[in-house]
Amino acid sequence: MSLPKGLAEEVSRNLVMVARLIDEDPEQAYAYSRIALRLASRVAAVREAAGFAAYATQKYSEALAEFRAAKRMTGSVELWPVMADCERGLGRPERALAMAGEPEVQKLDKAGQVEMRLVAAGARRDMGQLDAAIVTLQSPELASNSVQPWTARLRYAYADALLAAGREDEAREWFAKTVEADKDGTMDASDRLAELDGVEFVDALGGDEPDDVDADDEDDEQDAAEVAAAERASDQAEYYDEDDEEYEPLEGSAADVDVDVTDEIAVVEDEDEDEDEDDARDRDKA
Repeated sequence: MSLPKGLAEEVSRNLVMVARLIDEDPEQAYAYSRIALRLASRVAAVREAAGFAAYATQKYSEALAEFRAAKRMTGSVELWPVMADCERGLGRPERALAMAGEPEVQKLDKAGQVEMRLVAAGARRDMGQLDAAIVTLQSPELASNSVQPWTARLRYAYADALLAAGREDEAREWFAKTVEADKDGTMDASDRLAELDGVEFVDALGGDEPDDVDADDEDDEQDAAEVAAAERASDQAEYYDEDDEEYEPLEGSAADVDVDVTDEIAVVEDEDEDEDEDDARDRDKA
């Protein structure tokens, strides 16, 4: 609303494209975010979108700068967890842990606090503190039976940490709980669970093919080779370059025919003279 109408519409179109592409084509989303940023760098929503686009393309330093700018403009702390995760991406897990202890965390809503817990646990794992990461994830939100938007991710992170610590039975239990909470199937918890149970997936469309299929493949390859050879021969005969030293004309092609133009002209002239004499004799008889 702070922009002129025409400019606001242009910026909005670019922000819409960022939102549409950020999951499937983050690089393209990033390109749209840069256009919006060039047009309206003083708008907090633009800085935030640019931050998420940079974050999706693992440009963590750039993302952190944009998130900090958005935070200054709005005074909101909702970006605090993703800012801490940028610190992890930059190889500074100790800074992420320090941010987890700042007063800003207390101002986050429940979803933001769970996200901050996930980031802190990840930072612990980055530092090789696996047991501490497991303890960090243990919380009332993890123990709750109610399914919230963050439940599947929290359970998955906990199961993965348990597995990394060699606690397979507990990991199996929490991967199973993750499957229960992941209604949309966005996580691979079921695959991880099957892996722990020793289940191997076989491609029903794969397997050994009958012997005659190999013969058919050989025939197809031979046919394809013949077609390709015919196309090359046609190309050579029609488009050859006489000055090309590497060109070798095919037998029987137009390139092999040596035409004597003077002989051809002489034959035509003889035919014309014979026709004139026949016409003269016809006139005398008449």
